Amino acid sequence: MKRIPLIAIIVSLLGSTGVPAQNQKDDLAIEQAIMNGYTGWVNKDVALATQDYADDTDWTNAFGDRVQSKEDLETLLTEIFSLDFVMAGKSENRFNDIDYLSPDIAVARSKTVRVGQKWGDNTAMDDRHINHLRVFHKKNDQWEIVSHMISQAWTKK
Repeated sequence: MKRIPLIAIIVSLLGSTGVPAQNQKDDLAIEQAIMNGYTGWVNKDVALATQDYADDTDWTNAFGDRVQSKEDLETLLTEIFSLDFVMAGKSENRFNDIDYLSPDIAVARSKTVRVGQKWGDNTAMDDRHINHLRVFHKKNDQWEIVSHMISQAWTKK
């Protein structure tokens, strides 16, 4: 798959008023891809969590871990899912906003709240408000995640 330069995405975001989904099927497919990732996380199911990612996806989590392929993402998630302190707690997906930049490019923003997660020393983390920004590309009538940036909204003091 050809990578979409970041500058092209930024220009599209700044200059775009957005385009409507081609049909409800697009919205449902993107929502399902987001839920597959969420459900895969909850069930520690690497295959489900990564099934909607492009082979050359670019993924960065809230702790700065970055991978640039689906294969490397599968390896990283296998490791993460094996860490009891990381997998402690419960997650709740709060919302998904989808904007279409073109008929085959969409940007989805979502938020997950994670309660009860722990640090490596087994102490409790504060509730985490985790923001996700995913770039989807429609290829062969299928939506794939080509980029996923995860960020942490820390409590302001």
